[in-house]
Amino acid sequence: MNPTAAKIVLAAQRGDSINRISNKIGTSYSWVYDWIGRLDDAEIISNTDSGIRVRDYEMRRRYEEMMGTLYSRDDVSQEDAYVIPHFTGMEFAYTEIDAAYVWTHGGFQIARGHDDYPVFIEVHERDVDRWIEFFERFGIDTTVGERPDAADVDGSVHYVLFPQAEGIDVEWVDGNPVIPMDDAVSQMMEARPAYEPALEMIADEHDVEIDVSHHDQMTAD
Repeated sequence: MNPTAAKIVLAAQRGDSINRISNKIGTSYSWVYDWIGRLDDAEIISNTDSGIRVRDYEMRRRYEEMMGTLYSRDDVSQEDAYVIPHFTGMEFAYTEIDAAYVWTHGGFQIARGHDDYPVFIEVHERDVDRWIEFFERFGIDTTVGERPDAADVDGSVHYVLFPQAEGIDVEWVDGNPVIPMDDAVSQMMEARPAYEPALEMIADEHDVEIDVSHHDQMTAD
């Protein structure tokens, strides 16, 4: 019942590579590799040619209960705020402030602090109730569609869900599912003065030109 083992089992989706899982949970590849070997020997997961898959779902349930107890007892750290959503097994994508945060590899933050740290994610509309119930088990507040006042939530980390009736477009950056770059840039252009540093980082790293006169266009140099 080790927390690292629990994170691996909870975050693993069928077909994930060891590298994908290590990125998801923010743990070194070598340490995850070692634990996957132990979990494979214990027949809790399987490490196959086509990726990792969970075998023992009863143990997965016990791991979720254990992690729920741990997180509900203490404040969730900023780092773990980006790990916990992977435990749900449901599709999601970081959006709004977190789209900028992920696309700049954590280089850009705005309007958040240690005592008020909302995390913004797109989810399928059909899964909203399940997301809320999941975060409740971890003792974490959730709101839908709008960031609440800090005084209205318990704890520093909380989640803001943006339900999507259609599909969710996802790209993976550093182990994080995030809305596509074009969509992230369009969101940032709507409040360009606040996001200017992030836009500059993205333009430099990805060698793209961001047109100030078009909120929804991004063209390669």
